[in-house]
Amino acid sequence: MQKVRRIEIKTNALSSNVFAGEYHSAFKGRGMSFSEVREYQPGDDVRDIDWNVTARFDRTYVKVFEEERELNVMLLIDVSGSLDFGSQGQTQREMLTEIAATLAFSAIRNNDKIGVLFFSDRVEKFIPPAKGRSHILRIIRELLTIEPQSRKTNIGVGLEYFMRVVRKRSVAFLLSDFCDQALNTSVPQNGKSKAKAEATNTADAATNTPVDELRQKLMMARQKHDLVAVQIYDRRMAELPDVGLMKVEDAETGHQLYLDTSSKKVRMAHAKHWRDFSDRLELLLNRCRVDHAAVMTGSDYVKPLKGLLARRA
Repeated sequence: MQKVRRIEIKTNALSSNVFAGEYHSAFKGRGMSFSEVREYQPGDDVRDIDWNVTARFDRTYVKVFEEERELNVMLLIDVSGSLDFGSQGQTQREMLTEIAATLAFSAIRNNDKIGVLFFSDRVEKFIPPAKGRSHILRIIRELLTIEPQSRKTNIGVGLEYFMRVVRKRSVAFLLSDFCDQALNTSVPQNGKSKAKAEATNTADAATNTPVDELRQKLMMARQKHDLVAVQIYDRRMAELPDVGLMKVEDAETGHQLYLDTSSKKVRMAHAKHWRDFSDRLELLLNRCRVDHAAVMTGSDYVKPLKGLLARRA
């Protein structure tokens, strides 16, 4: 409960003071609805004049409309084993929890409903959209305490379940490190042009590869809902320190090996693998027209999130 309270204090303040305007501008309501009438003022649109009320009171009145603000917001949260890694004072899961809580408080401040889908390579838990502070605290508690049945990742499974159970058009935040096996296949080689990478993806589509299946589900989710992706990653996923022999373990498969990080060749190969993976992910999200941002553990996530929301405004 102390952890929940600390996260609530920090993220509630951020949603109120930092993200309030950006969130409201980035995600529009369903339309405009009639609110009230008031007397005409210079500059009002004459098309808004309510002639019935004007005739009744012998003064000019105009109709006032307001945005139908209530939205469904869904957090699609990856809880696979790779999120437990962190080398910058916090794990990726802890960073993800803060981001999710900030988005949740931003949603309820705008009178939106918020729901959560936890997934690994299966659906771990689904919490239907609702309002209220107690609902947000329940979500934060679940984020901190959930023990997934699987440690592997399959983003397509989460998207497929989300589209099946949530029929109303929603704003959906996909929060993950995107360490999906589909994204570790057919990675563009270093130096390959964007055109060649596009050609590679076209070839993938013809053979119905895992990345093609993920692409199809992302596109379907994007067409049905307003899908936004946030990638959480650790600095050591992008670069290795020079600390000699290091034992590493794949958090999702349990596979272990030793790396000689004193070797420049090993460090360069690791960095290249990350660049290829990042290029693959960015190309995929761009092709699916999914707005996205990347956040590194140990850094300030306010700037990339504000940038993401500003691009949508």
